[in-house]
Amino acid sequence: MRLENKVAMISGGSAGLGAALALRYAEEGALVSICGRGRYDLKAVCRSLDQIDARCITFPADVRHEDDVSRWIEYTYNELGRIDVFVNNASLLGPRVAIEEYGFADWKDVIDVNLTGAFLCAKAVVPFLKETHGSLINISSGVGDHGRPYWGAYCVSKNGLEAMSELMAGELSEDGVRVNAVDPGKMRTEMRAAAYPDEDPDTLPTPYDITDVFVYLASAESAGVTGQRFRAQEFAWP
Repeated sequence: MRLENKVAMISGGSAGLGAALALRYAEEGALVSICGRGRYDLKAVCRSLDQIDARCITFPADVRHEDDVSRWIEYTYNELGRIDVFVNNASLLGPRVAIEEYGFADWKDVIDVNLTGAFLCAKAVVPFLKETHGSLINISSGVGDHGRPYWGAYCVSKNGLEAMSELMAGELSEDGVRVNAVDPGKMRTEMRAAAYPDEDPDTLPTPYDITDVFVYLASAESAGVTGQRFRAQEFAWP
């Protein structure tokens, strides 16, 4: 097992990619801590991990709120004793409309979760990752490295998140903390279905199918790899 006894934290862990990562990390031997706004959905994910005798803890939290983030990270550290991996996964899609039609409330919600929330998580967890020479993984998107019309705040937030990954990689390199961004690509998720309602989801890989790169970045095999952008569906083990 590549992640035996490592502690991995995943924001937005109650469904989709977050839930798939919780399962894959647990299968690789990690102790898992997930947060989200749905208490019962979080507990359902952890109950599914009981079948493989995995240790999973949950914490209802909204990444837009600094106090929620701090309490989740402190709770995880106190319960599990260390933090080796943090995945900034919590995300909102928002409306697919032109900027001139984009509502301010929608804009603020998406930026607050996807970018400000990721910043709050990163800021709070970095001291703990320094202790373990750990890994911070930011979830980007196919629209995260350029501007695409009608993707609004989602596109802007993911581009900002990739910039944050690069600057943090530079700031933390001497501390042994690696920071990378991953574009998961097309997946069979509710968010993808909302963005492409006419697409047949059965033609897409499941979130679990594209988790290899996340295991690599969480493991000792990626030591020294930082400031990079990975496409999950093009990843092959080095």
